[in-house]
Amino acid sequence: MAQRQPTSIRTRLDELHERLGEVMFHDRHRLAKRLGQLRAQLSRGDVPTERLEGLVAAVERSSQLRQQRAQRLPQPCYDLALPVVAMKDEIARLIDTNQVLIVCGETGSGKTTQLPKICLELGRGIGGMIGHTQPRRIAARSVATRLADELQCSLGELVGYKVRFTDHVRETTLIKLMTDGILLAETQSDRFLEHYDTLIIDEAHERSLNIDFLLGYLKRLLPKRPELKLIITSATIDPASFSRHFSDAPVIEVSGRTYPVEVRYRPLQIAEEPERELTEAVVDAVEELSRVGVGDVLVFLPGEREIRDCAEALRKHHPPHTEVLPLFARLSASDQDRVFQSHSGRRIVLATNIAETSLTVPGIRYVVDSGLARISRYSYRTKVQRLPVEPISRASAEQRKGRCGRLGAGVCIRLYDEHDFTQRDEFTVPEILRTNLAGVILRMAAYKLGSADTFPFIDPPDTRFINDGYRLLVELQAMDQKRRLSDVGRKLARLPL
Repeated sequence: MAQRQPTSIRTRLDELHERLGEVMFHDRHRLAKRLGQLRAQLSRGDVPTERLEGLVAAVERSSQLRQQRAQRLPQPCYDLALPVVAMKDEIARLIDTNQVLIVCGETGSGKTTQLPKICLELGRGIGGMIGHTQPRRIAARSVATRLADELQCSLGELVGYKVRFTDHVRETTLIKLMTDGILLAETQSDRFLEHYDTLIIDEAHERSLNIDFLLGYLKRLLPKRPELKLIITSATIDPASFSRHFSDAPVIEVSGRTYPVEVRYRPLQIAEEPERELTEAVVDAVEELSRVGVGDVLVFLPGEREIRDCAEALRKHHPPHTEVLPLFARLSASDQDRVFQSHSGRRIVLATNIAETSLTVPGIRYVVDSGLARISRYSYRTKVQRLPVEPISRASAEQRKGRCGRLGAGVCIRLYDEHDFTQRDEFTVPEILRTNLAGVILRMAAYKLGSADTFPFIDPPDTRFINDGYRLLVELQAMDQKRRLSDVGRKLARLPL
């Protein structure tokens, strides 16, 4: 009998090994490690009955959770008017047959809300969540609300979201919306991102530091996680660079759902007339659009101060039933959500570039584009990171124009002339190429992403600037001469700057 017990336990361990394929991805490695420890204990002559029963219970719990998630998998309904839905079968085929897919879609194509549903229909989201990143908190929250509504569930159940200070995710959540910064932070506690079986990196064309860090991290991770699917979405802005980064991953293009948009150029200075203030030009443009027809107006401005100045001026020039709403990142969630609520009369939304691509303000017929944005830029001469107001790129201007023309024929008034437009940069320079690399190196060291010299950036920064960054960190005693993070460096890295 004593000889048969180890044999019986060995059989049960073999059965448990077979069942590891039925558990949640994030449990698999931990449970396999426990199983290996039990085998080693058994080989030494111990009979680990109690630990075996604990492992059996853990495998059963994880397996049951996966079964529950499979049973809760909804049957998505699609809005047939969205262009991405017309290509649903082809997108599904490409997701199924490739580890990485680049979805290039114009404004209004429906890629943000429909791609997670296509993934659900493929059976994704069971062994791990479908992680869906957005560049901004308001976008993560609004997209989660919209998806929950389309899947006819309460927010926080099948669809949840996590942003700084707010976490509406349960163990039964199938789709998790979050900022790209949240996913990057999760790499510290979940190095293989095993809580996910699919990742959608939305608005990747914005090329923020967080997005570039994630794309480099995922390039290294994907060979180690063959079951993980990666979908990168981008506006029609250089999708080939993403494809090259991921070994010529397939690119599928989806048209936008837009009506014709008339572009009118109304520069601040016209002929010999005195140059107008930006506030005056915005008031004149909105007045001109009010004579075109009914419909809401979206005004793009560079910052909060300009938004407040224009809001005050517009309220003086328009009747009481015209609603003027600001929209920028520092607004409270309740104030941000006002732009998504139904209303009567006319609404004028004054927004920063937060409304350029990452979220859709409903009901917009007209756009006023100041042609300006605050763009973070580091001066290597003065060693100062600044946030100057600069002309936007042509690609950003086209994105702004695309915000109207989704309900019917639209009008976009640009507060600069056509020659100015044609002389602008084609694309916005990626943040990694216009930021203080000392800060980048510090974050990479804190996140354990490796050396900036060897990290697989899409656009690697100049080696001279990398060396300057290391030199500054050594001067600040944030790193030692061997480029290792010091206690001072660890404290600096925790500062929310």
